[in-house]
Amino acid sequence: MLPALSAAIGTPVRTDVHVDAEGLRQRLGMPCARSAIVVLVDGLGYWNLNMKLGYAPYMRSLMNEPLNQRPISTCSPSTTTAAMATFGTGTCPGLTGMAGYTQLNPRTGALSQLIQFRGAMHPEELQTEPTVFSLIRDAGNRATSVGLTRFMASPLTRAALRGSDYIGHDDANKRVRIAADTAKEPGLTYLYMREIDKAGHAYGWHSDEWQVALERVDMRLGQLRRQVPKGTLIVVIADHGMVTADQGDEARIDIALDPVLQQGVRLVGGEPRATMLYAQDGVDDESIAERWRARVGDRAWIRTKRQVIDCGLLGPMRPDVPEMLGDVFVYAARGNTIVDTRSQTEGATRMPGVHGSQTMMEMDVPCLIDLVD
Repeated sequence: MLPALSAAIGTPVRTDVHVDAEGLRQRLGMPCARSAIVVLVDGLGYWNLNMKLGYAPYMRSLMNEPLNQRPISTCSPSTTTAAMATFGTGTCPGLTGMAGYTQLNPRTGALSQLIQFRGAMHPEELQTEPTVFSLIRDAGNRATSVGLTRFMASPLTRAALRGSDYIGHDDANKRVRIAADTAKEPGLTYLYMREIDKAGHAYGWHSDEWQVALERVDMRLGQLRRQVPKGTLIVVIADHGMVTADQGDEARIDIALDPVLQQGVRLVGGEPRATMLYAQDGVDDESIAERWRARVGDRAWIRTKRQVIDCGLLGPMRPDVPEMLGDVFVYAARGNTIVDTRSQTEGATRMPGVHGSQTMMEMDVPCLIDLVD
């Protein structure tokens, strides 16, 4: 997405995945503009939005345009840490080294968490790809990020979004105004909105709370459109969608309660919809995968690390990334989740709204293009 926007503002940049920014812009049908604002609405999947358009009049008006009636795909796993790094660099998890909510830190042999980077390598050491923001600035154009003040120097910002001029404010309406004001100058502005993801995790995406969050986000997007200068390009996207977690015992696969699923497994990383199993020394990954396939059946898709790499699920891969990955990948199907109550809290294992797997609800995200006239 960001490489296409770089071309739209007249500063096409090349990444290790997208070598033709102008061609990407044309394929997306994105017009050129002096200034552009990309709004990332955390957790707003294309189909989540499509089924709730009655609560979002501005986005509904955009969805009436044929150009906006098709989703684009996020990365795998469809989760914030992986998707934000993919978005910020215009590459893929195999190159950013950010492949899950938790993953192995090879330096310590323990799991690291990649939101706050607990137990992780320094953000700039783990994620070494240049961001599109830094490439745009190096080419002489403006790159600005607008978000919560506390995210200004957060580890995730440093890993995925470094290189822009970050403007922080704790009032959501003020952030919209700030983003609109930046568009008076040529360049690219990134604006982050998190309310929908928070509501989805806490209450589920069919809840009244989620619908209220959608209404608020849509209202602010409408405000943004009214406040930007004419000729500004606005693009609304998301990092992932969301599914409703089935809370039944059959759908909630708890590794802590099943010795067969524990057999040969040293660590459990990833998250409830995209779990990575790290094998004990000397244990064959295929034997773990076969046990899980027999036990879990059609409740999940199970692949070995080699299968994941060979099929390109994480994209091109730098040499040091495979050792960070689990030996077996478990992607939940339908409303199932994979949890481990030995190390996870009850709340974390029973979130009503979840994401990370490969269903269209989680992978398909909007790409709503609006050239303000």
